[in-house]
Amino acid sequence: MRQSIPAPRWRLPLVVGLLVLLPVLWAWPQGVGGWRAAGIVAGWLGFGLWVAALLLMVREARLAAWLGGLERMYDWHHKLGSLAYPLILAHPLLLAADLLDESAQAAWSLLLPIPLDWAIGFGWLGVLLLVPGMALALHSGLPYRRWRAWHALLALPVAFAGLHLYALGLRSLLWGAPALAALFLLWRYLRSDCGLGARPYLVSEVTQPLPGIVEISLQPLPSVPFASAHPGQFVLLAFGQAAGFVGCGEFHPFTLSAIEAGGRWRVVIKALGPCSAHLQDLRPGVPVRVQGPFGEFLAAAGGQPACWFAGGIGITPFLARLRAPEPMAATHLYYFCRALDALPYGDELRALTQLHPEFSWQPCVALPKDDVADFLPSAAQLDGRDCYLCGPPPWMASVRAVLLARGVPEARIHFERFEFR
Repeated sequence: MRQSIPAPRWRLPLVVGLLVLLPVLWAWPQGVGGWRAAGIVAGWLGFGLWVAALLLMVREARLAAWLGGLERMYDWHHKLGSLAYPLILAHPLLLAADLLDESAQAAWSLLLPIPLDWAIGFGWLGVLLLVPGMALALHSGLPYRRWRAWHALLALPVAFAGLHLYALGLRSLLWGAPALAALFLLWRYLRSDCGLGARPYLVSEVTQPLPGIVEISLQPLPSVPFASAHPGQFVLLAFGQAAGFVGCGEFHPFTLSAIEAGGRWRVVIKALGPCSAHLQDLRPGVPVRVQGPFGEFLAAAGGQPACWFAGGIGITPFLARLRAPEPMAATHLYYFCRALDALPYGDELRALTQLHPEFSWQPCVALPKDDVADFLPSAAQLDGRDCYLCGPPPWMASVRAVLLARGVPEARIHFERFEFR
């Protein structure tokens, strides 16, 4: 088993700072009025934040590990995009405010360029496309496929921003920030969305621990170098077609449930939606494209006393750690389920207590009406322990709130989300 060392937390802000501040310093206004200077700085700050946000949506395992994990990258991606939005909107307004000293007509000609000025027109097209693009990006109610398709609209403002700079005569700069933005967009589209960066695997075995749940083994092809992984990580899988089975063809995240010799991995798939329900019919021989592994969850687990909290299929990353032979510090698992007969891997967990004498566990049969606090350890039992959570997001939020109320420091509460919006 490969142990992971968490990436230094300064790397991500350093990269973002360079992408944001270098263009601003290059274009720092000289000898212009206050409103115009503010407009120029706002425009470059907004565009720099946008370029940094584009980098942070790139899904490359090594890049994600270097920057502190895919979840942290996506969190910063959302925040940087949200910060860039008002700055870019303020850019033309501040420039127009500067022209008010000349005349209201001059200010209005910048806001409504008639006759058409190509430089201003390209800039406004980018701004106007940014408004619906951001509105749809922040719309959490859209189905994921539709949201992703609409989210692609946000590539157009980047293109028009490049044309805007070109028409303004800033052509030497096109080798800088706009070129990087285009590179990051193309990189993400080809390597991640089209799967050119994925590794080819085959499904070698399929088992069914319970109805509606399958665990599959993934075997790398002999000709392809396999990636190393550690417990708690997840991969993005796209299943193909073979032996009468036709996969969904799109990438979905699945947590590794076992890491075995020769680059073989296991993942658990629960029928939660149309694609995962279809994957219950998987069979050996189906080709799989694999991206990853990603994530830092459980990277340091096992070295310090801990409490684990698993909700339903959230047992998966903990299984991967328990199936590894490396010794563990005292660890107790609270395994939440709706009924004991809906508890996958109960027999295996009992057997794993023999492999890890410091490990213990208990099932927690909890219904939706039950208060999760009634099942959690006391403040004294939590003292000095790291807490790891994996399960449905609302359940994790409830558990986290109780742990914080019982005095567990936030730095000792560990969880990751599969959120790709």
